[in-house]
Amino acid sequence: MRHFNTTGPVASADHYCIPPLSRLDLDDVLELVRDKKYFVLHAPRQTGKTSTLLALRELLNSGDAGAYRCVYVNVEAGQAAREDKEAAIRTILGELADEAALTLGDAFLDGIRHGILSDFGPESALRAALSRWARADPKPLVLLIDEIDALVGDALLSVLRQLRAGYARRPSGFPHSIALCGVRDMDDYRVHSLDGAPVLTGGSPFNIVTKSLRLGDFSRAETSALLAQHTAETGQTFDQAALDVVWTQTRGQPWLVNALADKICFENKAGRDRRRRVTADAVSAAREQLILRRATHLKHLANRLTEDRVRRVIEPLLSGGAEQGYSTPDLEYVRDLGLIAHDDPPRIANPIYAEVVPRELTYASQASLTQDAAEYVDADGGLNVVKLLEAFQAFFREHSEHWVERFEYREAGPQLLLQAFLQRILNGGGRIEREYGLGRGRTDLLILWPQGGRTRKFVIECKVSHQGRSLDRTIEAGLCQTAGYMDRCAAEAGHLVVFDRDPEKSWRDKVFHRDPDSDVGVHVWGM
Repeated sequence: MRHFNTTGPVASADHYCIPPLSRLDLDDVLELVRDKKYFVLHAPRQTGKTSTLLALRELLNSGDAGAYRCVYVNVEAGQAAREDKEAAIRTILGELADEAALTLGDAFLDGIRHGILSDFGPESALRAALSRWARADPKPLVLLIDEIDALVGDALLSVLRQLRAGYARRPSGFPHSIALCGVRDMDDYRVHSLDGAPVLTGGSPFNIVTKSLRLGDFSRAETSALLAQHTAETGQTFDQAALDVVWTQTRGQPWLVNALADKICFENKAGRDRRRRVTADAVSAAREQLILRRATHLKHLANRLTEDRVRRVIEPLLSGGAEQGYSTPDLEYVRDLGLIAHDDPPRIANPIYAEVVPRELTYASQASLTQDAAEYVDADGGLNVVKLLEAFQAFFREHSEHWVERFEYREAGPQLLLQAFLQRILNGGGRIEREYGLGRGRTDLLILWPQGGRTRKFVIECKVSHQGRSLDRTIEAGLCQTAGYMDRCAAEAGHLVVFDRDPEKSWRDKVFHRDPDSDVGVHVWGM
């Protein structure tokens, strides 16, 4: 039986999969190879880059396209060498020799790699080896180099410059075509030394790239087609509502699609019953389990949040602010990581990432909060949101200055603190859905609380009133926005939380609670 794949390249005999080469413009790629071009393929981690390169290798080595000898090599092992060029080049030559022997039965590199490093030194050994290897066989040599941007500093600089130095000798005296593959596009290859020397970008030492290709996420049709393979093999069906939730929550991010489906159909015991249809509720439950598990894919992504250029892009999204403190390279870098969508306006790439980001930023804070969830649950199992916000208001007044300083994302600190407080109370009971984005001027939170066989919905909308802004106008705009969000979500109650960031105001003026009026029906909380 095949499974959904969440680790490593896909193997069609073992995994449900979308044919890797169908996700590229294959005619375009083959034309680049035929025309002796050097090009880049980039995409976020666990999107399918390696699977695509391996499929391309097989195509070029066989069938009508088999006019080439193509070798795939992963150079990530060279990362451990850091600034040691000799160690990095030795490692890369060893990996190339092993792959050539395994893929082509070609032992040429293995016979020369040790001596060539001694003869030419790390600055020229790779170029010399590739040149001799290309001349050893009349079949054009194609190299697919994976994880190139895992190399750093002088090691990366040396590899790029040696590839460029041999470029004019192709195709008889150097590889006919080379594809460089990594998370980042060529312009963002960071070449710098550990001693703080100025940064060079990849374009300077490697200006021979003809084209940069990006491997995208699954389309909606591809997402459904992947799940349909499971149905075809097992008979287990997905409700249309379940398919819709998988798509809306993942937006086709390949690892997320596979991880959700694997949890639903294989990890969760109930899902192994192939007579049981997969429902939207099952998808939502698996989504929450995936987030709570803090899977490696999600943690790796969250670790990027500590980088300054990531923070410059993500922080205004979380706060809903309109101010843009990031550059175009910052935006492109965060898009290459997969954290935000590839099109405008800037927004978190999918709802699962939108949930993971604030949870990771507040994870330590949640663990430190001591509130008891039982205090806010009525005897009949209902959530008392008014009591919950009263408690947060008191907590915020007493502790906000200390707690907000803990966050690296201080501009979004009040919103993050509220979300940490809510998450601490709701864990194990209800859940929160979040909506935020640049220029929205607000953060929308939707509490989903199960009670008596139904799901109750409560809207909490956060707005910020800065010094010099009219509090009344902020509230007026917020009431309309909250009412609109309530209507869209079919929520039974709404709460507008206004964080007043005017340092000259006293807490006595900032803190208030206004009961809903008959027209709008929204509680207003000042903090």
